[in-house]
Amino acid sequence: MTAQAAVVRDVSGPVRPGRKTKLLVKHLVRGDIALVDHLDIDRVSAEELIAAGAVAVLNCSRSSSGTYPNLGPQLLVEAGILLLDLPDDALFDDLSDGDPLTVRTGTPAAGGSAIGEVLRRGELLAHGEVLDLRRISAETELRRREIGEALERFAHNTIEHMREERELLSGRIQLPRFATDFRDRSTLVVVRGVEHQRDLRALRPFIRDMRPLLIAVDGGAEAVLEAGMTPDMIVGDMDSAGEAALRCGAELVVHSYPDGRAPGRHRLEELGLPFKLVPAPGTSQDVAMLIAAEKGARLIVSVGSQFNLVEFLDRNRKGMSSTFLTRLRIGEILVDAKGVSRLYRPRPGLTPLLAVIGAGVIAMVAVIGMTPALRDVAELLWLKIQLLAEVRAVASGG
Repeated sequence: MTAQAAVVRDVSGPVRPGRKTKLLVKHLVRGDIALVDHLDIDRVSAEELIAAGAVAVLNCSRSSSGTYPNLGPQLLVEAGILLLDLPDDALFDDLSDGDPLTVRTGTPAAGGSAIGEVLRRGELLAHGEVLDLRRISAETELRRREIGEALERFAHNTIEHMREERELLSGRIQLPRFATDFRDRSTLVVVRGVEHQRDLRALRPFIRDMRPLLIAVDGGAEAVLEAGMTPDMIVGDMDSAGEAALRCGAELVVHSYPDGRAPGRHRLEELGLPFKLVPAPGTSQDVAMLIAAEKGARLIVSVGSQFNLVEFLDRNRKGMSSTFLTRLRIGEILVDAKGVSRLYRPRPGLTPLLAVIGAGVIAMVAVIGMTPALRDVAELLWLKIQLLAEVRAVASGG
C-alpha cells in the first residue's frame, strides 16, 4: 500500500494552451500547466518548458513517436514535470486560457503505463497516458540502437536536397542589395536553438572586442534583445519575432520559398515596415548564413544552431538536410559559438590597465619616500614646477 501511495500524484495549476511550443513558452509562468500539440518533443522545447516553470505538460500528440531518440520527454520527466500524452486534441476546444486544472495520476496496471486524469473543478475532461522516467529511458535506449535507420533516412533526404535544391551548393540564389554591409565583417547568426542564451553570454567578450554584425533568425531576435543587444538584420518567416523586435531598427528580410510563398510578407505589410524579399529553398537559417557568406562576411559564428549529427537528428525535420548542405557551401568561414568562446582570448579592458598604472604610481611614491636622495630630487622638481607655474601666472597677468 505504501508503494502504491508513493506513485499517486496530483498536479494543479492554470492551463496555458498553445499548439506551437516555441510561442507558448513566452507566456508561461512558474506553476502553469502547458497544453501543447507537439509530436516528438525536442530538446530545445523541453529546456524552454523547464525554464518557464511548467509543472505539467499535456501533449495532444505523441511526445515520442519512436522514429528517433528525441531527448525532450526524458528531460521533462527528469526535471519533475508531469508529462501526459492525450489521445486527441479535444482539450483545445474544451479549455480556455487560465482555466484551473488538476492532473491526477494513479499506479500503473501490471506491465502497463499509469493513466492520468485531467479535471476542471472536479469535472473529468480527459484521460491520458503518463510517461514515467523508467519507460522513457528504456525506449530511448532502444531507439539509440535503431539510430542506423535514422542515419539512413537523413542521408537519403540529403541526397534528395542535393538534387532538388542545387542552388544551395552552386550559389545561384538571387540576393537584393542590402543596407547592412557584411564586407570583411565578423557575423553572428543567432537562432532560437540549443543553449543559445548560454552561447550569447559566453560570446560577450568577442562581441565587445570585435563588434560583429548580429543577424537574428526569427525568434533569435528576441534572444538578442534579451541579451541587451540589437540585431542588425532579422531573417525569416517573422512568425516568432515580436513586434518590438521587428521595430528595433534592424533590416528585415523575408524568406520566400521557391513556390512563391512568403509567410512573413503580410505581417510586415500590416505593420507598415519595409523589408527585402529573398526567394530560396531550405530554411530561414540557411538563408541567413548564405546572405552573410555571399555578401563577403569574413567569419560567420553560428549561435544556437545544430552543429553535430545528434542535434540534427533531434530536430527530426527534413529542412535539416538543407542546413547540412548550406554548411558544405559556406565552408571554413563558419564556426560554432562554442568553439569561438573556447578559443577567443578577450583583450584586457580599461579597468585592469588603470589598476596596473595605479599600483605602479603607489610603488614609485613609496620608493621615493623611503630613499633620502630620491626624496631630495623629488622636492627639487616640485619646487621647479611651482616656480614655473608662478612665472606663467605673472606673464599671463602682465
